[in-house]
Amino acid sequence: MKKLVYTLGLALLAGFTAKAQMGKRDFAGAMQIQVTYRQYDVGQLNSGLNSVGLPSVSDNNIWINASMSHIHKKWLFEDGIGFTPFSSSEVNNIKTRFNQYQAYFRAGYDISKSTDFRFYPFVGLNFSEAVLNIRDKAREQNVSNFNQELLNSTSSKTLYQGNFGIELGAGFDYVIKMKPKQMDCYTVQRNIPIGIRAGYYINAARGDWRIEDYKLNNGPDKSQGAVFVSLNVGLGYAVKR
Repeated sequence: MKKLVYTLGLALLAGFTAKAQMGKRDFAGAMQIQVTYRQYDVGQLNSGLNSVGLPSVSDNNIWINASMSHIHKKWLFEDGIGFTPFSSSEVNNIKTRFNQYQAYFRAGYDISKSTDFRFYPFVGLNFSEAVLNIRDKAREQNVSNFNQELLNSTSSKTLYQGNFGIELGAGFDYVIKMKPKQMDCYTVQRNIPIGIRAGYYINAARGDWRIEDYKLNNGPDKSQGAVFVSLNVGLGYAVKR
């Protein structure tokens, strides 16, 4: 998780740096919510769980993301963070729960001629982490004494796997323009961008499964490369001096 936070910091820093470099020139951007479908194959993970009598987890393919876009002339930059809702199941008082987190940065170039919409191919970097939590409720709750619970032996644990991906895709935004707002020597053109992102996620590197910093061998290592599709809506601005 520390690596994910560090990566997000770099992505946001890149976005702020791009805005700072604009100096006194016009700039634009948006705050956005994105809902993404990208399949995560849980088959190998479930095989490992079932082999030791633990319940399977269901599909975990829907991402909810918050992002910022930064636009300079024809160049578009997008950075964001996201997560998948929990997939969980429980059998015999043992509960398994699985979800994912991500941070990403994209750069694209608008090839459209219109000011009412944008169409741009992009390339992106994606840093994600899968989290598997196992809770042994039967053993956790078989003593009532605080000191005994501290040393109680259970199967409860949390495992992590980091992933690095490259995104190749294209984005389309239809820009609904609102009434401009005059502020001193600035004119702010507010807008609502509604659009779609689609492409392919290349799972370029997969980390070992681990408990904290302790690495585990023979964990699920199937490549998670997949097509992704995102629906996007935001609150945008274009500042002119």
